[in-house]
Amino acid sequence: MSASKEDKPAPVPARATQAGEVRARWAWTEPSVWTERMLTALENGVKGGVWYSLIDKVHRPANLYSAFEQVKANDGAAGTDRQTIERFEANLEANLAKLGVELQTGQYRPGAVRRVWIPKPGKKEKRPLGIPTVRDRIVQTALRNVVEPIFEREFAAQSYGFRPNRSTKGALRRVDELLHAGYVHAVDADLKQYFDTIPKVKLMEVLKLKIADGRVLELVEKFLEQAVNDNGEEYVPAAGTPQGAVLSPLLSNLYLNALDHLMERQGYEMVRYADDFVVLCRTQAEAAAALTELQRWTAQAGLTLHPEKTRLVDASLPGGFDFLGYHFERGKHWPSEKSKKKFRDALRPLTARNNGHSLQVIIARINPKLRGWFEYFKHSPRIALRAMDGWTRQRLRNIQRRRHHRYGIASGRDQRRWPNAFFAAHGLFSLEAAHVQHCQSNK
Repeated sequence: MSASKEDKPAPVPARATQAGEVRARWAWTEPSVWTERMLTALENGVKGGVWYSLIDKVHRPANLYSAFEQVKANDGAAGTDRQTIERFEANLEANLAKLGVELQTGQYRPGAVRRVWIPKPGKKEKRPLGIPTVRDRIVQTALRNVVEPIFEREFAAQSYGFRPNRSTKGALRRVDELLHAGYVHAVDADLKQYFDTIPKVKLMEVLKLKIADGRVLELVEKFLEQAVNDNGEEYVPAAGTPQGAVLSPLLSNLYLNALDHLMERQGYEMVRYADDFVVLCRTQAEAAAALTELQRWTAQAGLTLHPEKTRLVDASLPGGFDFLGYHFERGKHWPSEKSKKKFRDALRPLTARNNGHSLQVIIARINPKLRGWFEYFKHSPRIALRAMDGWTRQRLRNIQRRRHHRYGIASGRDQRRWPNAFFAAHGLFSLEAAHVQHCQSNK
């Protein structure tokens, strides 16, 4: 049946179609900042490749409001001023207006970053985490909304960390593709304390290659020179960007962007997620040359490759290498020992033998962690997930044993008394069963 003249859609001008396509490609950008005209300029390139007059877009009311909504969605603790998101929101219009005026007049000054120390997975040492104030997180988010697309346009394809529409899974998939294509000689690299050692002056020089708005550059510099409050002691770090700050992931990617493009120009297959990366080569000689190039570049960039953790690996032989939680070896990949330890450490407090909650409550609390772990590691061999299932059920059997006034670790008799089916009947999520179902659904 043919459509009547009234049923036919009106023709769309070619220019409108192109504008729609541009918006679709940059759908993640902040619409109050990145208009159709600006996105077109972004794609076509601006004169000299440098952007001017950006500060007015940072303090634009709609952008500040959107930045607040993003900060609120991420939640987070209060900074050194002890102002929570809820307290800021209670007088939102006035607070955002004040920030706008301060940014417009150049009077804005960020507060000190509250430093806390959190345990490193599987280690006794701790790593620092910076917590800016809510108002500083809003300004950093508004600033990121403006400058991120400018740099995103320049970032290399092999960079996956903290970028729109990219993830760890993409990086892992690329590593797996390269290994199966014969790139089995790896440079397993580790940048020593990368976030804390980025040279501020060199970072600003990289920033100036694309940003010429002095007010925006001054704002970034203010954040780089923020004081850190560590248990009451305030100081300004000589280098680095504080981990936990909104701008840190973008700035860290920006500083390593030159390395990404250098390795690409020289024909090396590098896969990078933030400061975690591997270079995959076809021969040992090529891998050794790549390592030499990495050492040269990091030295001139003011960075340090960890002498003990950076190494050459033949992934076709026993030993392999770890990357983003997975262990790669002899054409296969499975959860690394570090990932398994982190998983067990997360479940231990919830499955202590003296746990006073019912078995149903305990299972309800650990199931989300089991599901989350499976979602990330579901591409592992079935046997690897079966082992983690066994460890979890052993913890639950120890609880059952204690409740029956028996001490020690559960044994074979306890496995017959509380078999796997017993825990399945109580709703325990099984990694192995989920893996079987996942494999069947993919056939």
